[in-house]
Amino acid sequence: MKLLLVEDEELLSKTVAKGLKILGYSVDCAFDGEEALYLYEVNEYDLMILDLNLPKVDGMEVLRRIRSRDDGLKVLILSARNTLEDKVSGLDEGSNDYLTKPFEFKELEARIRSLLRRNFTTGNTVLTCGYLKLDTKRRQVWCREEEVELTRKEFALLEYLFVHAGKMTGAEELIEHAWDSEADLFSNSFRFHIHSLRKKLDAAGAGGYIVTYRGKGYCLQCPEEGS
Repeated sequence: MKLLLVEDEELLSKTVAKGLKILGYSVDCAFDGEEALYLYEVNEYDLMILDLNLPKVDGMEVLRRIRSRDDGLKVLILSARNTLEDKVSGLDEGSNDYLTKPFEFKELEARIRSLLRRNFTTGNTVLTCGYLKLDTKRRQVWCREEEVELTRKEFALLEYLFVHAGKMTGAEELIEHAWDSEADLFSNSFRFHIHSLRKKLDAAGAGGYIVTYRGKGYCLQCPEEGS
């Protein structure tokens, strides 16, 4: 999953981004409202973490501009503005959640997981597709009762396919949501990781779950949905 972190405090931004990347998320960072709007225009994100006290364009204005054209992007406000009026205003303007500073990283992580799950489940952290199970909290995958050891990038690819199970997803879209914007989209990294992921699933007994549509993309199909 690809996140946009909008935070003008550089040290805090680096710390949060590092923690999220360790968890397997791809993270782009913006340090003011103008940069945030630019990155939003040129990339696709699954969730935005948005500070409100931003230079150039205030965070609330960033939220208004995005919501005027996009109801689908998940937005989590992370701000030192902690009055009830601030929280109500943020939620009324279209944020999906509001977390005040100072905060515990584990709570931020949990809220991100909760928001991302809303697209495809009602709160269960474990997703199921045939014999495959993917735990969004523990960042683990099992086939039947055997754990499948994946790298962070392999997990990110499989998680995105789980979110869109049964739907053909283009390679470019997978790369957009599993790699940072600085990544070289023309390298062999994507092919290597998708090949490695398939190889591990095959070895675990989940061969054929990732279907290739030549020249179009990939699809995670559960056994009951076809081959």
